[in-house]
Amino acid sequence: MTTHAQYPAIDINGKLTLASRMSALVFAIIVPAVATIVAIVLAFHGRVTWVDLSIFAVMYFLGGIGVTVGYHRLFTHRSFETSTPIRYALALMGGMSAQGAPIMWASQHRQHHAFPDEEGDPHSPYLGRRPGLLGALRALWHSHYGHIFSQIETIDPRKYAPDLEREPFLRLLEKHSAWLVLSSFAIPFAAGWMITGSLTGGLTGLLWGGLVRLFVVTHVTGAVNSICHYFGSRRFELADESRNVWWLSLPTLGESWHQNHHAFPTSARHGFEWWEVDPSWLFILGMEKVGLASNVVRIDPHRRRLKEVKGVKETDRVA
Repeated sequence: MTTHAQYPAIDINGKLTLASRMSALVFAIIVPAVATIVAIVLAFHGRVTWVDLSIFAVMYFLGGIGVTVGYHRLFTHRSFETSTPIRYALALMGGMSAQGAPIMWASQHRQHHAFPDEEGDPHSPYLGRRPGLLGALRALWHSHYGHIFSQIETIDPRKYAPDLEREPFLRLLEKHSAWLVLSSFAIPFAAGWMITGSLTGGLTGLLWGGLVRLFVVTHVTGAVNSICHYFGSRRFELADESRNVWWLSLPTLGESWHQNHHAFPTSARHGFEWWEVDPSWLFILGMEKVGLASNVVRIDPHRRRLKEVKGVKETDRVA
């Protein structure tokens, strides 16, 4: 099948190419998983240092903010505005998380919001689900990451992200996103080498800041699609199955207040209450305070109350 001229990851029919799927399987699933097992074994033997963990934390935060603040709240939902240099810096940071480039990412996510948990949703855990526990597990895997390999819906950036398609820099990233992933390995390797002055420090920096970090961010992002549409609490009266999952709020940088987000998709803030930890919102708020963000979308508390489910407390969904 002929590869799409603008989007090398898909063919002309909007399906992910075999090369894209194999790359995702090997470099986003298998290799990071094996590396994480190795890292855990080394840690049990005392072979992990503060340098390794610091590199992991910095790389995780940079890539995570690139996805949550950049890809999601800025590019997909236009929850705030910022300068062109900051806009493109967030795009570069997000690209280090091996989730593709901004246009296709935003296109799929906008389609998810257009058809949440119904036909047309690219990764709902409910469409075509088979009965029983095994059926539930298969459905969760499909929404978590399996939709990459058993793609149901086509990807159509021209339909769902025409505004982003008009930006030459973002179009360029679609053709060269692999370089951003490679940089996410080169940076922690170089940092570990320079800080420790040894090749071993570079290799452990690569292990923790590159591969373990990629393993964690891949599955944390997948958890928003799977866990946050299957388990958790519901505050608002919505037709879809989006849910808030408090214990994922820190690793997802606030994205797990997912029902809040589905209730008000353009809101820059997902954690509406003071106790709903939302690091991505704090980052945007900080940008606003120093003049780097403007037109930040806030939802009036009265609007939120009108949508709240009154007198209903739903229990967690079980398989």
